[in-house]
Amino acid sequence: MPLPFIYRLRVRYHECDGQKIVFNARYAEYIDIAALEYARHIVGSVDSNKGGIDWRLVQQELQWKAPAHFDEVLDVQVRTKSLGNTSFCLLADVVRPSDDTLLVSAETTYVVYDEARASKAPIPDGSRAALSNGAPGIMVDCSGGS
Repeated sequence: MPLPFIYRLRVRYHECDGQKIVFNARYAEYIDIAALEYARHIVGSVDSNKGGIDWRLVQQELQWKAPAHFDEVLDVQVRTKSLGNTSFCLLADVVRPSDDTLLVSAETTYVVYDEARASKAPIPDGSRAALSNGAPGIMVDCSGGS
């Protein structure tokens, strides 16, 4: 399996719940931000007026494996799973890099959206190639260092 794109973050205090672990809904936010950064890297823009693509989430399935805690550094590893005519599926694993523990796995399906027509649209050829190639080994580090 090729190396994934990695979005690195640090868990902030307000992302934790009364059990002192990351609140479950926060993982969907982490994955959403990582998918956005993945697209920004591979397509060059997240603005459809500047060569990027607009998409809508269709389905997301998450599986929790282990908790994360305040101030831990996490990696959201993203790769393209599949491409359809108007949709694509991304896989994301949330991993604690200090010990390689898999915390959450997710599969998210998006549909390309044409705002002007208010309907789904085919994946543009350039975006299709970019999604197919992915961004192996690229990391965006927003953890603030060690």
